[in-house]
Amino acid sequence: QEAKEENGNATNQVITELGSVKYKRWICILLCIIFLLCGQSVAALLGRLYFDKGGKSKWLSTLIQFAGFPILVPFYCISRPKMLTANHCSIGSNKQPSIMMLGLVYVTFGLMSAGIGFLYSVGMQYLPISTVTLIAASQLAFNAFFSYFLNSQRFTPFIINSLVLLTISSVLLVFDNNSSRLSGVSQVHCAAGFICTILGTAGSGLLVALQQFALRKLVVRQSFKVVLDLVMCQSLVASSAILVGFFASGDWKGFSGEMDEYGLGKFSYLMVLIWTAICWAVFYIGAVGLVLEVSALFCTAISALGLPMVPIIAVFVFNDKMDGIKVISMVLAIWGFISYVYQQYLDDYMPKTENTGEISEACSSSIGLSEHSALQGAAAYH
Repeated sequence: QEAKEENGNATNQVITELGSVKYKRWICILLCIIFLLCGQSVAALLGRLYFDKGGKSKWLSTLIQFAGFPILVPFYCISRPKMLTANHCSIGSNKQPSIMMLGLVYVTFGLMSAGIGFLYSVGMQYLPISTVTLIAASQLAFNAFFSYFLNSQRFTPFIINSLVLLTISSVLLVFDNNSSRLSGVSQVHCAAGFICTILGTAGSGLLVALQQFALRKLVVRQSFKVVLDLVMCQSLVASSAILVGFFASGDWKGFSGEMDEYGLGKFSYLMVLIWTAICWAVFYIGAVGLVLEVSALFCTAISALGLPMVPIIAVFVFNDKMDGIKVISMVLAIWGFISYVYQQYLDDYMPKTENTGEISEACSSSIGLSEHSALQGAAAYH
């Protein structure tokens, strides 16, 4: 009886500890989701506002996507308890990677981020923000494709349904020639904006999949500091590369004149640049945090959740046209996102059921062994 009570107490303690860890982990995930959605939506709208009111430099627009990383330095003072996540189970070695290897990873990610940011800037300059946002929703399909090869992503009917719907959602916009062109933008520039946005979306899907691969294979002690290290180093490399292009292209010469001619004034010009940089930094913290705590595909799916917010706001702020094709594209994208979220719910529910059965079975085995030991002791006593 005492053995049964001890095993019962031990089992309850294990279940309580697991519940506490899971509770804290989901709080962290929720914060990352808020950072990602708020940062992404506000940064996208401010990026469009920069071009809409007279901004012309694609290099400067790209630079402010990464230049806000210094504001993250105080976050190093925040200590978060290390949480046991699924990522830890995939690491087979306790050996920390060399500084040279981590440096190579950060430089590669930084250069990729700079290229992706420039492609998005081209799309933002020549296309309405609603069109850019809807095209960017196809990142989920690209990320799933790359995650299949890099991170052994499992494809289910719901995920396949989600990818097909998101792909169709983006393809529809190619045929929406009337509402997808800004006033004063030629057909050639509009086509260039489409191509650059699609290439940037594909590159972003690849980058997120590579981040998950690197975090799980190279980083042993995964924590909030790991997220900050990746965001800071990646942003530093990207900012350095973009600064080289900014000065080499001669865009820096028109910076003063662009500020003087900006439609909202000099102060508003600086505020748009500063707050865009801050919002992108917040977005990157949330994105890399979700990759660390869950997966690259989950991060991309949450990013797609902000899809309806930006186009709807853009209709009122920038007078973007919202015709039938864009509405259908948005509905398909939301449908695809819901399909993916439902699969995540199934993935989260099934392991819980299996783990409950395993704990019960383990407890029964422990109790059985204790009873057997007690019987042996009684026999020896008699």
